[in-house]
Amino acid sequence: MADTAHATSLLEPVVLLATAVIAVPLAKRAGLGSVLGYIAAGVAIGPSVLGLFSEPGRVSGIAELGIVLLLFIIGLELNLGRLWSMRRDILGLGTAQVVVSGAVIALYPLLVAGRSLPASIIAGLGLALSSTAIVMQMLQERGEVESPHGRTAFAVLLMQDLAIVPLIALVAVLSPLPSADDTPAWLAAAQMLAAVAAVVLAGRFLLSPFFGLLARFGAPEIMTAAALLVVLGAAGLMQLVGLSMAAGAFLAGVLLAESSYRHELEADIEPFRGLLLGLFFLSVGMSVDLAVVRDNLLSLIVAATVLTITKTLVMYGLSRAFGHDHGTSVRAALLLSQGGEFGFVLYSAAATAGVMLTDHASLLVALVTLSMLLTPFVSRLAPLLARDAAAAEPEEDFSDARGSVLLIGFGRVGQMAAQVLLRHGAALTIIDSDVEQVEAAARFGARVHYGDGTRLDVLRAAGAGRVRLIAVCTDRQETTTRIVSILREAYPDTPLVVRSFDRRHSLELLSHGVAEVRETLESALLLGGQALRQLGASEDEAGAAIRYVRDRDRQRLDAQLQGDTGDFQDRYRIRPEPLQQPAKQAAPL
Repeated sequence: MADTAHATSLLEPVVLLATAVIAVPLAKRAGLGSVLGYIAAGVAIGPSVLGLFSEPGRVSGIAELGIVLLLFIIGLELNLGRLWSMRRDILGLGTAQVVVSGAVIALYPLLVAGRSLPASIIAGLGLALSSTAIVMQMLQERGEVESPHGRTAFAVLLMQDLAIVPLIALVAVLSPLPSADDTPAWLAAAQMLAAVAAVVLAGRFLLSPFFGLLARFGAPEIMTAAALLVVLGAAGLMQLVGLSMAAGAFLAGVLLAESSYRHELEADIEPFRGLLLGLFFLSVGMSVDLAVVRDNLLSLIVAATVLTITKTLVMYGLSRAFGHDHGTSVRAALLLSQGGEFGFVLYSAAATAGVMLTDHASLLVALVTLSMLLTPFVSRLAPLLARDAAAAEPEEDFSDARGSVLLIGFGRVGQMAAQVLLRHGAALTIIDSDVEQVEAAARFGARVHYGDGTRLDVLRAAGAGRVRLIAVCTDRQETTTRIVSILREAYPDTPLVVRSFDRRHSLELLSHGVAEVRETLESALLLGGQALRQLGASEDEAGAAIRYVRDRDRQRLDAQLQGDTGDFQDRYRIRPEPLQQPAKQAAPL
């Protein structure tokens, strides 16, 4: 009996993983995107089709952590300054979208479906919310998170996520049932403020020293465990006082956005985020009751069409009113045209509180899910509708340390190279795995991120896929070679400038097609030139000698790279040879 139960418990994750592995590549191959693939797969294995999962709630409880981790990573991409610069879209446009869309949508259940006023209000406000999980996943897949419509959509989504707290409170106000919670409103508000203050203070004063200590003495897996602890701890604290877990995770991410460990944290969290978010989309598909859909198919199709058109028109009009151009407004409106995952929470609470009937809540959940399914198709209308005024993509976005140059290694060479680049006005993103270098970097006027440059996920999180140039300035030859190999394989079109250890290393790097600079070449030439001046040579004579040796060295290096010198078989097993032959041979000691 125990063995059977154990086998059953093991079978469920195997089925989920196998379903994702099969469905998502097929959906992406068909051009439908991963979100639609996950949802369709969830429908297939859910109780309405194959019945492999009869209780989708068991999966959705864990899967909601995917949204929590998604909001944390989004928070890491921001900082308080950038968040403040978005305040008009967050507080103004976001609030207007929830209120106006909710009021307009509420007219449909009130006047057409004949629902009560409280039920219509909750239905309208719940449908006004959009899916953070779906929209952000689509933006990330398309590389449009930093686009104007991506930033606008995110600002509205952030306000919607925060709005779930007063909406849940509104359910309690509209409920005809006696309240089971006797906590005074002032005490509940005080608890929320205290929780927010605790997260802010911990993020401001404790987290950086905490991660610094772990980076010095902990194993890599401990850093991952600490990152998850911070996210889930902040989310759990917020949930304890009645706020959403996603809001807590987002706040923790924003507070860590200025940390030197930001890229390392993002790289550690990303695999969990992707897996759990996919699990969330699977749970959305599993929650679809095909019997309800079949019995109310026509009504749901009409309602989904009305919902999509209404939300798109309202969002477009409000975006234009808040000063966004036509292209940005169209794209943002189409992205936000669906219902959201927080609608599931709101309608469940409304049914429990007696604000609406359970059957009506089930229909609304089916409507939200159907609208989610339509989103990838609806968003494809954007190029057609916005073709007369395409949104201008920013050439580069240097906010939040997102530089046009990624510099790996901030030791002796990296520090000087950074000064040259900064003098020219280049925006840098700098990573280093030495904690002491990270902490000492403030003297150079640049913030250095903690991260291991030999990890592809860290390089990707630091922006290696979008920068104009990558400069590798690490000390150890083996480390430099490994980083170059990873970058050349993952980003073959990105120019590399690399510090080489010696001549052999230079030849190895040149074979990878990168620009190399030997760490001792120029300093040795300058030292030789200074010695000539001390011996009485003129500035021109010293300069000519330096140029001659530099040119001869480059010619020999090119010949050795081609293997044309004839004095060695393996181009990397070279023997030092003088560029200028001595006047007479020296006697051996």
